Amino acid sequence: MASAGAPAAAVSTLTPPLEQLRLLAGELRLLLPGVRVGEARETTKEFNRKTFWRSLNEAAVKVSREATTLTEVFSRLPLPLPSSQETQRFCEQVRAAIKAVIAIYYSLPKDQGITLRKLVRSATVDIVDGMAQLVEVLCITPAQRPENNDLISYNSVWVACRQVPRIPRDNKAAALLMLTKSMDLVKDAHEEMEQAVEECDPYHGLLNDIEDNSDNHSDVLGYPNNQDLYWSEEDQALIIPCLALVRTSKACLKEIQISVAQNGKKDQVAQLDDIVDISDEISPSVDDLVLSIYPPMCHLTVRINGMQTLFG
Repeated sequence: MASAGAPAAAVSTLTPPLEQLRLLAGELRLLLPGVRVGEARETTKEFNRKTFWRSLNEAAVKVSREATTLTEVFSRLPLPLPSSQETQRFCEQVRAAIKAVIAIYYSLPKDQGITLRKLVRSATVDIVDGMAQLVEVLCITPAQRPENNDLISYNSVWVACRQVPRIPRDNKAAALLMLTKSMDLVKDAHEEMEQAVEECDPYHGLLNDIEDNSDNHSDVLGYPNNQDLYWSEEDQALIIPCLALVRTSKACLKEIQISVAQNGKKDQVAQLDDIVDISDEISPSVDDLVLSIYPPMCHLTVRINGMQTLFG
């Protein structure tokens, strides 16, 4: 009789379903710091690129499938929640799927390229974080939970899983992707700056709305005056070399991208990483320079940011 009662007692001590989800969400959150700083695990096995990418793709599909199952089971209101035993099984499957993705990321050696590892790491973080977000929503009491249609706003885990097949497969492709992103950011900053200079309107038409209401706000403390909204002649004289500097930065990134595409070798891993590291510093410097030219302009800040853009 005692042995017959033991399984029933074990079942009764299982954590309630929603509490199990809360614990799972916490566990997933605790995994994130390790993934963000995790190093490649040492192994004596020879790295097989095809096996790695196949495994990562399959693991991402598995995570996506588990996310779908979990969502279907815990959002099918007004049906009752699954039992504690069923919930335990669902949670274990999610844990296993997430840990598999992380383990595959850790199996990517450093000698395959730091730039490539960063992209795979970012994708892994997005998957873990997306699953944690989804579980956090599903563990909310059903009465407080968003409508089923609103759960689509918590679809980041599926989006992250779908991005895995699009990750570059080698460090040269990864470097080209990062160079393209940097160039696009600098291009956007250049176009924004050029438009503002051509129109002599740094705030792109927002001045009209302000001037329409100027009578109502002229005495309000902190309300911008003309000096805050327009460039002086001295400002405009300083903007000309700044615009040329941003244009040069854009041209340099374009030349670097073309050179890597035409002359870069897949086995030049360290050199490609160095190029990306140097290029990554250009876009933030350009952003700082562009932001500093908006009125009211501090000429010293603009000059400092210009030197930073020029010499890094």
